[in-house]
Amino acid sequence: MAVDPNLAQRLLDGDRRALARAISLVENDDPAGWALVREIYPHTGRATIVGVTGAPGAGKSTLIGQLVRNRRAAQRTVAVLSIDPSSPFTHGALLGDRIRLSEHFLDRGVFIRSMANRGALGGLAEASLQAALLMDAAGRDDVFLETVGVGQAEVDIIDHADSVLLVLMPGGGDSVQALKAGIMEIPDIIVVNKADHPLTQTMVREIRGVLSLAPQGPWKVPILQTEAVEGRGVDEVVQKLVEHRAHIEQQGTLSARRRRNLRSEVLAIAAGRLRRRLEHRLAQDERFERVIDDVVARRMDPASAASALLEDAPGDRPPQ
Repeated sequence: MAVDPNLAQRLLDGDRRALARAISLVENDDPAGWALVREIYPHTGRATIVGVTGAPGAGKSTLIGQLVRNRRAAQRTVAVLSIDPSSPFTHGALLGDRIRLSEHFLDRGVFIRSMANRGALGGLAEASLQAALLMDAAGRDDVFLETVGVGQAEVDIIDHADSVLLVLMPGGGDSVQALKAGIMEIPDIIVVNKADHPLTQTMVREIRGVLSLAPQGPWKVPILQTEAVEGRGVDEVVQKLVEHRAHIEQQGTLSARRRRNLRSEVLAIAAGRLRRRLEHRLAQDERFERVIDDVVARRMDPASAASALLEDAPGDRPPQ
C-alpha cells in the first residue's frame, strides 16, 4: 500500500499529529503503517533510547517525569512510550496518556503515548520498537520506553533500548525476588526509588550482593538512590545515563546492541506473522479440531500435535 507522502514528510518535520497517526497505523498492524516505517527508516538511529523497567508501584512513571523535566531543561526533545496492560475487552491500553506525566502534556517538546502490550510476554508490544523508530524519525532526542512491570518476563526490554534503567523500591519482597529471578542481568543502571524508606540501605546491600555474583564486565552497574516525587537524585541518574551512553560508544558496543535489538525485532515480527498465517489456515481446516480432540483424549501429546500441524505450514499462503 502506498504511503501518504505528506504524512511521511510531516513526521520527519516533527509534526506531533503525524507522529500520533503513524504510531496508530503501526499499532493496528495497518499495511500503510509498515510502508511508512519502510520509508522513514533511513532517517532513524539518532535518538537515545532508554528502557525503564521494574516492579509495579516502584515509581517508574514519576521518575520518567523527572527525567523528562531534566532533559527539557537541557533543550532536548523527548518522547515517552508507556507500555500498558491491555484491556481484555478492547485490547487497548488501560492506562491513558492523559493520566501520565500530566505536567508535560502541553509541552510541544514532549510527546507521550500509551501502547497496549496486548498480552505480549515481557510487557512490550511487538510494535513498540517500530513506534520508537517513528519517534526517532520525528526528531526526538531522547525516547523513554516504560514497561508495564510484570517481573522476570519483562527482560525483553533489553531488546529495545540502548540503556536499561531498573527501578526498585525498598520494602518490596517482589523486588528482591525479581533480583534473584534473573531481571538483575539486564540493567545498566539500578535506581532504588522512595529512598527515604527505612529499609533502603538494606536493599542496596542486597543488590550489591546479587551483583557481586554476576560476571563482571567493563561497565560497573551503579546503584543510585532517588526520591522521584521530590526530584532528589534525578540529576545523578541523568549523569549515569550520559556516562553509560559514552561508555558503549567508546567501547564500540552501541552498534552491536542495536544490531541485536533489530535482529530480535525482525524475528518477533516474523514469528507474529507466521502465527497469524497458521491461525488463518487452522481456522479453515477441520483437521485441526481433530488433532485437538486427540490431545484432549490423551492420544497425542501437544508437541507432537504441533509438529503435525507445522508439517505443511511453510507452503501455506498468508491471508490477504
